[in-house]
Amino acid sequence: MQLKSTTRHIRIYTAILEHNELVPSNDLLTIDIDPDNELNWNDESVKQVYAKFDELVDSYEGEDLTEYNLRRIGSELEHLVRSFLQKGQISYNLNSRAVNYSMGLPQVDAKIHL
Repeated sequence: MQLKSTTRHIRIYTAILEHNELVPSNDLLTIDIDPDNELNWNDESVKQVYAKFDELVDSYEGEDLTEYNLRRIGSELEHLVRSFLQKGQISYNLNSRAVNYSMGLPQVDAKIHL
């Protein structure tokens, strides 16, 4: 049975991607970061999400692969994404089909330039 964890910006599946299709797997996970392109990403932020994902997966080594454990990993990663947004490391994609400030209002530079 394929398990999954879905948060606003992180989706994790017990599957591998083959020919643009998810194929269930009992021992491999696939992560989809911001599938709706709601955020503007840079390479460093994406690398940090993957590194944290690997760290969290490693921390569950030897435990049963359950939907609950996947949700815990997904939630931790969602918090990481929120911290990136709050630090200005990533930003909202204002050209997204559905702009949703689910992680707080965008930061606005208080300086007024004339």
